[in-house]
Amino acid sequence: MSREIYVGLMSGTSADSIDAVAVDFSKPTPSLIACHEQPLSDALKASITELCQSSDHEIERQGKLDRELGLAFASAVNKLLKDAKLAASDITAIGSHGQTVRHRPPTESRSTHSAFTLQIGDPNTIAFHTGISTVADFRRRDIAAGGQGAPLVPAFHHNVFRHPERSRAIINIGGMANITVLKQDGSVTGFDTGPGNILLDSWIHYQQGKSYDANGDWAASGASQPGLLKYLMEHPFFHLAPPKSTGREDFNLDWLRDVIAEYPQPLAVEDIQATLVELTAHSIADVIVHLGCPIDEVFICGGGAFNGLLMATLEALLHPRVVASTISLGIPPQWVEACAFAWLAKQTLAGLPGNCPAVTGASREVVLGAIYPA
Repeated sequence: MSREIYVGLMSGTSADSIDAVAVDFSKPTPSLIACHEQPLSDALKASITELCQSSDHEIERQGKLDRELGLAFASAVNKLLKDAKLAASDITAIGSHGQTVRHRPPTESRSTHSAFTLQIGDPNTIAFHTGISTVADFRRRDIAAGGQGAPLVPAFHHNVFRHPERSRAIINIGGMANITVLKQDGSVTGFDTGPGNILLDSWIHYQQGKSYDANGDWAASGASQPGLLKYLMEHPFFHLAPPKSTGREDFNLDWLRDVIAEYPQPLAVEDIQATLVELTAHSIADVIVHLGCPIDEVFICGGGAFNGLLMATLEALLHPRVVASTISLGIPPQWVEACAFAWLAKQTLAGLPGNCPAVTGASREVVLGAIYPA
């Protein structure tokens, strides 16, 4: 059987790097055949962070960053192919998530007609500089159908991770965290649970200039503060009923600093980091415990799978459930989302839906994305 290779590109809320994968879909079980992580420059990261907040000359800055990210995505693809000794002609298409700079899903105060989401990283530029047809702008069709536009990865989780005899929860802990519930009966539900790594990364960068807390070691040097955790858990997002999705607009350094400023007693900076680990873990575990259906196994993907303290905290909160990374299901945790967007590109080219209405709240299944020919 000839190979059917798609490239998936992912740059998440943390905006630290571009993940690029080549996946062969010629067999029922996808095969990850190459992967590449390309760090984003400090200048690009700063531009993304600035654009995620309202300020002057946004259209001018968005247009410039859109092109710069398109070139960075194309560079990541070309490096992936070179290292894997693949030619552009070997690739059916690229699926590019792009970089989210705004996410305003439907809420009680925002109608479906005014909801929107915006991902940049010009797919025209990607297609031109790689010579490969590119599928992008996946989220807005789901928004058009009345959905949240997120999370989209649950459809892929259902395709590759479901089990006929066990109910599973797949937890993606990227900048934000989301859950996919794969029930034994074949049904799928899912939604964003809240912050994943975004606050952890933002706080250590603010205090120490580091991009992330390796293995959660800095957090482990502190002590979680139950009172602060209670304050943080009062964020309105945690009290919304699904379907729901979130982003930097809700959880960011400014919000965290405001909460800390209102807290009635001084806090050690490492204790704040420890409490942020608890925030991510509790917001995930509380959802699983209160799902109303038994979950036999929990599998973690995304960068959070490499935070030892976070994983240990989740294991303690979810005991006796099995908690492991998706490597045990055949895909390393850091590559699951990029693989998902390779699969979504495949769905788009085949004219097949890529969303799960039970997850996003869309009125129906829809084909996602737009195709930009090479």
